[in-house]
Amino acid sequence: MTDLWVISVPVDKTSSTSVDKLKHTIAKTKLATCCKFSIPELKVGILDSLLRVSDDLSKLDTLTEGLIRKTCQCMKDVMDHAIDKVLENALANGMDPMSYVTQFQWDQARYPTSLTLSNLVDIINKEILQAEAELKTQTLAYSTVKSSLQILEHKQEGSIKNHSLNEIVKKEDLVVSEYLTTVLAMVTRSSYVKWEGTYESLSEFVVPRSSRKLYEDQEGGIFAVTLFKKDLSRFKAKAQESKFIVREYSFDVEEQMKEEIQQLAVHKKEQYGVFVRWLKMTFSQVFIAWIHLKALRVFVESVLRYGLPVNYQAFLLQTDKKRSKRLRKELASLFKHLDPTVCKTDVNCDIPGIMQQEYFAYICFQISTNMLDYTY
Repeated sequence: MTDLWVISVPVDKTSSTSVDKLKHTIAKTKLATCCKFSIPELKVGILDSLLRVSDDLSKLDTLTEGLIRKTCQCMKDVMDHAIDKVLENALANGMDPMSYVTQFQWDQARYPTSLTLSNLVDIINKEILQAEAELKTQTLAYSTVKSSLQILEHKQEGSIKNHSLNEIVKKEDLVVSEYLTTVLAMVTRSSYVKWEGTYESLSEFVVPRSSRKLYEDQEGGIFAVTLFKKDLSRFKAKAQESKFIVREYSFDVEEQMKEEIQQLAVHKKEQYGVFVRWLKMTFSQVFIAWIHLKALRVFVESVLRYGLPVNYQAFLLQTDKKRSKRLRKELASLFKHLDPTVCKTDVNCDIPGIMQQEYFAYICFQISTNMLDYTY
């Protein structure tokens, strides 16, 4: 599994030397790959403003990552967990997420650097909140159609006691008139003899010798029997006492259900296309916003940590779980001069912009690999 770390260190003689050493070490040991992470010049503002922006960015980062997870999960669900299809559609600006991050360029048109940091955060916040609300609406719309279709299809399946009979019963099997009606009785195989011997006595208004077996499976058979409508309730009650299940049947109602299923199937297919296109577009927009958030966090934390004038360098490290621990130790050794109080490779702390996460002598933000690899 791949780990992506956005690292920031000040541009001073010691740090620059350490960066050169780091590049030499990872090239030699293959602990990671390293590339520049381009962040434009942004408006700094006052210190109090930076602290507020740092806090807002941390919360928005968590919200955005959660929305990406939800979007990916919806993709997996709607595509029946076909990971290949998910990967085909989970693109950022037409690129796979990993390529987008490693080739990241700030989108000046979408997030003008002439705006203040607070304004940039507001733009992204509105985008994320709108996408989150639309995700609920789109998911509900698709789920409603899918659920309605599943309910009707379920009635078409199952045992003969409850599934649709429109493929079994023909219109000519039914006697329907002003006074007469045909009902269907579900009879277990062991009760065939009992049925033939008693069905006429379940009501004095049963048409003699009207019982006909229309269908049979492993459970039993469906028998049609004709009787006068006025005694239908008594017949059903007596049949129930004898352990026979009686179903009233309407050919027109069953045909209507069949047409409804066909219409819902077409509607579901259309809704599927709409939903997948929306998920694809939203994933791209939200993922792009998320990486810009990471860039903003790196910039803000670099100013807060390293001071003014703004003078830092950011780069992206790509490693894996097996090598990450060793890489952390290497980074801790090379950049310990930035904060001598950090004697371990990581500590838990609570300072502006860090929000109870791992703290290092250098600035580091992780881009969750389970989002990029879709292993969750």
